[in-house]
This record gives sequence, structure tokens and C-alpha cells, in this order.
Amino acid sequence: MAGRVTRGKRDALLVRDCFRAGGYVFAKKAGEIAQENGISRIARLASNENPYPPSPNAVRQGCDALREANRYPDECMEQLLRCLRETYGSYHFVSGVGMDGVIETLIRILVNPGDGVAIATPTFSFYGLAARAQSAEIRPLQRDEDYSVDPGIFIDAAGDAKISFLCSPNNPTGTVTPPEIIEEILAGIEGILFLDNAYIEFCDTDYLPLMNRHDNLVIGRTMSKAYALAGARVGYAFVPAWIVPFYQRASTPFTLNSASAQAAIGALKDREFMNRYVTHVRTWRERVARECGFPVTPSGANFIMVDVAPWTGDAMVRELAKRGILVRSCASFPGLPDHYIRVSIGAEWENELFLKEIQAIREANSGLSQ
Repeated sequence: MAGRVTRGKRDALLVRDCFRAGGYVFAKKAGEIAQENGISRIARLASNENPYPPSPNAVRQGCDALREANRYPDECMEQLLRCLRETYGSYHFVSGVGMDGVIETLIRILVNPGDGVAIATPTFSFYGLAARAQSAEIRPLQRDEDYSVDPGIFIDAAGDAKISFLCSPNNPTGTVTPPEIIEEILAGIEGILFLDNAYIEFCDTDYLPLMNRHDNLVIGRTMSKAYALAGARVGYAFVPAWIVPFYQRASTPFTLNSASAQAAIGALKDREFMNRYVTHVRTWRERVARECGFPVTPSGANFIMVDVAPWTGDAMVRELAKRGILVRSCASFPGLPDHYIRVSIGAEWENELFLKEIQAIREANSGLSQ
């Protein structure tokens, strides 16, 4: 029949250009490393995960919620939002499937095709992926050599952008942007600043007072890191009041499931459990940075970024994988040279193994180039 699309060419006509290449770059799976190298126990230091199981309180409440999984969850997640207010104070909150879900919904609310979205790079790639999916104009702005943010450059790049993204502590550098820089940016832009605080529990910086002074600030948070609920995919954000009704209209119905929401409530009510892990991270972050034998960027997160030159990041990832250690090459982060790796702070045995093996690699290859 004339004009009929052949089976092999349908994607060429139907799939949008922004999804023809690229996409989020995942770390290699531990099972793949084990199979390739004949190793039974892999140190998983690539994905900034909490190496320990969630709070027993979170597990119990999440499991209890499964008894009513035949019913749809509360579409507004009011019980979770109430628990967030009890934990942090009388702010306005929204929730989503991971912080990614919150980001997607906010972009859906704010961005028309062709609208500007400014992003301080190098950073988490999902901001750009979500913005491109909405046909936004991406405006990357390079951080300084020490990965700090120049507020004047940020404000100039943001211009009339509907939403701008800044991560602090930043992924993958770990850099913490001072609150006074954030406040200067907020005063100089018209659009929304999305401040990604996925790793905020691991540093001493507090941005929440800014919420009371600026109605163009959104602070994104997650239960994936400090609260050990990465598999539950619970994200939330502090938002100005005016955003809430639009967020509810734009959200996919029943996004966050009942079990995940209840697990998050259980975790929030057991902050002592979370604080023990934070102490573990801070102690080991200092030691790993001091003893790994390579330059390390100062970090306020549960990971460090290591300059492994003259090795490339990809080469060091392969070498460590042979030794049963999974870390993340930073080669996929635009704006970074190719000689960095990101190393999560893991359990004690994982950190000890990493230090032992990276020191051995460095000593065995002293003076060599890759």
C-alpha cells in the first residue's frame, strides 16, 4: 500500500530527535563485574548508595502498607507531607518518584518548547535530559576551576530562563555552594532556582532560611541517600506556596506508591538511625580523601571525586573492577576532564579495600602514563 511505513523505519519517523542518542549513563552493575572477573564480593562504590539497609522502622511501615496495596494511594501523599512538616517545620512540600519525578513535574509546569533552562555544570545529567524532553533550550554554564559558582555568570546565563538548576553539594564534585551565593542568585533572576540538596545531610550548610525570603526557590531532597531508601524512589521538595496547586494539576496521578511513602515516614521518624550513617560517612570521607594517594576535591557529600591522572577515569574504573571494586568514571559528565573518578563512601570493608587497591595501583604504576 502506497506510503506505508516499513517495519524497520518506523522509529526514524516517530521517535523524537532528543531521544535518538544519549540518555542517562548508569554505572556498571556489580553482577557484571563479578562475572567478568570471577569475584564473588564486589565493593559497590559507584552509585552514591547507602551501603546499609534502611531503618527497621522504615521496613516495618513499608511492609505494613503492602496489606492495603489493593487500594490506590492518597494522590496528594498528605500523610507523608504532614510528616515532612513535623520534621522540618511549616514549609510547603511536594513529592514524587525520586527527585527525578519532582524535576520532571516542575519542568512540565514551567517550560514551553524553546524556553531557556540554565544548568551549572559539570553536574547531574538528568536536569538536561528532562529539559530536552520538554523541548527546552539548554543553557549550560561552566563552574570555576575549583567548581564553585560565580553568581554573576549564573545570573547572566539564567537570563529569562523559566527554571535553573544548581546542585549543592554538587554531583559529581561534592562542592558546597555557600547560602550567600544562592541568595545573590535568587535576587538576580526572575525564574525558579531548583537547588538540588540530595546530599545535604552530609554537610553543615542550611539553605532552608532562604525559603522564607524568596518565592522563586525550590529545594529538592531525596530519601535515597542518607535514609537508605534508594530502591523505594521517594523524592520531595520544599516549594513556595504558589507552586502547590499547579504541581498537583501537572503530576501524573498516583505516582508515589503507598509502601514507599510509608517507608519514608518510618525513616523520617528514626533520624537517629540516619545520623549514625552520616557520622560514618564524614569519618570515612576524611580518611579516604587523605589516604587514597591522589588529589581529591573537597566534598560535602557521601562521595569524593578523585583526580587519577595520569590515568583516565575509564582506565582506573577498569583496573579497580579487576580487583573487585566498582567506582564511577566521570567521563560522562560534560565539562570535566577525563581523569576523574567518583567514589562513594561505603561500608568499612569496602572503604578499606578501595584504599588498599588504589594505593597498590598507584605504587605499581608510579611514573607511568596511561
